[in-house]
Amino acid sequence: MPGTTSILLRAVGGALAILVMEWLARTAQAPLMTFPFATSIVLVMGSPEAPPARLRCLVGGHVICAACGILCTLLLGFDLWVAAVAIGSAIALMHAFDAFHPPAGISPVIIASTHATPLFILSPVLAGVAILATYAFLFHRATGENWPKDWL
Repeated sequence: MPGTTSILLRAVGGALAILVMEWLARTAQAPLMTFPFATSIVLVMGSPEAPPARLRCLVGGHVICAACGILCTLLLGFDLWVAAVAIGSAIALMHAFDAFHPPAGISPVIIASTHATPLFILSPVLAGVAILATYAFLFHRATGENWPKDWL
């Protein structure tokens, strides 16, 4: 269990990350609800030692979930039942690739709800995980924590 100082620093880091995400959404003039990272921020900043907070899981989970969402909607259309099929597929693939990151499961719902294009994988997903991973790396290192513990 992390100490009080670590918990407080993680809380501040998470709050700042949410503010950055909100600022980026406003700057991009995109609805905040189309950014699938709030729960990833909570996990990576609040519990960086958890297996789903590994860098491999953060990046791989988001890419897998977004790719499943895009592929399923391209094949089956934009409906919430399609998001369910995509999430089920993504769960299996995240486990197969040892990249299980539960917060990424929101992407197929966002994709189906907003009629997102395949570009969703590039932005917000790849751009967002790159920003979050860089932020988490810098913040955790600045506060004396070692994240990621390994790069894969």
